[in-house]
Amino acid sequence: MTDEVRKIVITGITRGLGRALTEKLVGMGHTVIGCGRRFEAVEAVRRALDPEPYFSVADVSDATAVQEWALDVLDRFGAPDLVINNAGVGHASLPFWEVPMEEFDAVIDTNIKGVAHVMRAFLPAMIERGSGIIVNMSSGVGQRAVENFSGYVASKHAIEGLSKAVAKDLPPGLACIPLAPGAIDTELLQRHWGEERSSQHDDPQTWASYAADYILGLTVEQSGQSLRIQTRSV
Repeated sequence: MTDEVRKIVITGITRGLGRALTEKLVGMGHTVIGCGRRFEAVEAVRRALDPEPYFSVADVSDATAVQEWALDVLDRFGAPDLVINNAGVGHASLPFWEVPMEEFDAVIDTNIKGVAHVMRAFLPAMIERGSGIIVNMSSGVGQRAVENFSGYVASKHAIEGLSKAVAKDLPPGLACIPLAPGAIDTELLQRHWGEERSSQHDDPQTWASYAADYILGLTVEQSGQSLRIQTRSV
């Protein structure tokens, strides 16, 4: 059911799909608890929404910061109904051997380890309650490869595998789902494929207008399945 009020945790709320989805879910009346890396950006999103949601500054690549954030969230709200691991970064569009190591490391630390940190922080409370869904944002390149994007491709392949493995570990009543959002006109897409190609796809706000209902409609029976949101772009 999508008409009940949910407690939703979402990471990476300050830009792109994360911000658009956050704005849509808040507008639908759900209790949205979010985080982002930079204080100014987090505050800008919070002040733009009415009623002002509970947002925090937390870098998902920092395991200690995630644990502290989660403890605060669980104390205030209890176990979430839905966790959306959206935070992610890309790297320069270069052959693997030319990608700066610090950029490659940032992709792995955020896109893989960050997702693991968030799941570790929230799953015990969800398991204790006996219900909840984890959605890990994947990508079309989580099941194929494209040139000059090796670190990002590797991270999304990892999210597919990690999500499916966690799904097998979970008790009844819970789910872990890798979800590809489809091709959206985001900063990441523009950086890699160029503005001309990216402009052929839906913008994040348009995407969120239908993606929110899709995500809210996910069920525990879909746990471990690789899913993809069909975009409206031609």
